[in-house]
Amino acid sequence: MPVDPDLAGREFPPTAAYDVSRSQIAAFATAIGDTDPVHHDVDAARAAGHADVVAPVTYPIVVAFRAMRALLEDPEVGIDLRHVIHADQRFESLRPVWAGDSLTARLGVESLRSMGGSDIIATRTELTGSDGELVCTAYAKLAHTPSEPT
Repeated sequence: MPVDPDLAGREFPPTAAYDVSRSQIAAFATAIGDTDPVHHDVDAARAAGHADVVAPVTYPIVVAFRAMRALLEDPEVGIDLRHVIHADQRFESLRPVWAGDSLTARLGVESLRSMGGSDIIATRTELTGSDGELVCTAYAKLAHTPSEPT
């Protein structure tokens, strides 16, 4: 089943607030092999000029993926996760993510096009702090190849 052609331009509701903790940042940094002390030690982070332990630059994917789930799990959209390839990801950060942040993500579908039998879905997810300040925008492209009817 192909993806709903009216998906382009659709905005999904914001996620619930996600509270970022020091332990979550440290676990993420460890998982990606980043041993920089600013991700693990509050004193090192503050000595480097940060408000608290600072997340690696790719950490916003943790929050952005919560918004992506709304797109992937909406039965009206028509995406079968077994037929999705994550084709591209990039982040535009306005400031670092720190322990103590409370972030909300809102996903919008920027474009949808067909190419080589696949639907290419471009998304934009804006992450805002509890004060409404834009912290980061995550851009992703998904390639969805519809399954053949049985």
